[in-house]
Amino acid sequence: MNSIATENLAVAYDDNLVVDELELQIPRGKITAIIGPNGCGKSTVLKAVGRILKPKNGIVYLNGENIRSLATREIARKLAILPQSPQAPAGLTVGDLVAYGRFPHQRGFGKLKAEDKKIIAWALAVTKLTELETAAMDNLSGGQKQRVWIAMALAQQTDLILLDEPTTYLDLSYQLEVLELLYRLNREQNCTIVMVLHDLNLAARFADYIVAIRNGNIVRHGTPEEVITAAVLRETFHIDTEVVADPRTGRPACISYDLIKE
Repeated sequence: MNSIATENLAVAYDDNLVVDELELQIPRGKITAIIGPNGCGKSTVLKAVGRILKPKNGIVYLNGENIRSLATREIARKLAILPQSPQAPAGLTVGDLVAYGRFPHQRGFGKLKAEDKKIIAWALAVTKLTELETAAMDNLSGGQKQRVWIAMALAQQTDLILLDEPTTYLDLSYQLEVLELLYRLNREQNCTIVMVLHDLNLAARFADYIVAIRNGNIVRHGTPEEVITAAVLRETFHIDTEVVADPRTGRPACISYDLIKE
């Protein structure tokens, strides 16, 4: 069974139809990257499948169930979603923010139990943040902050994590730091990860499955070798690309590209 599937999904902002009749399948236990030009509907799709946006039409299935039929707290136990550039309240520590991930598992305004504290400690350890538990979020680097948000998602103990452009505004080393963490979580914890990415080479390097979108429609989906091709990128981005096998990973890599002159 797919972790997420959509049926005739349509999403609009007021009268502006962004996604229409989308048929999407996200494989369980894999890393999926959604790519496409600005304004094509990537983030909209992510918000719709995470139930942040209500579709105009169609159905989103989460583990085979209509996501609209599930209670909010139940969804929070099944999936975690991290928006673009999330902001933490001023003065919050790393440990405080990660602890928020336990909220869906608590009753009322109950205090953290021993099991909650154990899970928080595990999430901090997995993301290599244990020594920063008492540090203020305001004092962290961009890469460290992104790891804290991922740790919070891990503390929710969901099998599915959705991330909207997790490498935005990060330099090259921090981008690799975050994506290598997600890769390790997928391989070691069997988390299903879905992320919107702009960098095609990073998508090809870290994803098992890629969905290319243009104008709210799927151009191609499949393995990196099936999607990161000159023909697909031409249709998706209107660029003429030179694609080769990365000598380090064997995955496809774009080494040069030009705009297609009409």
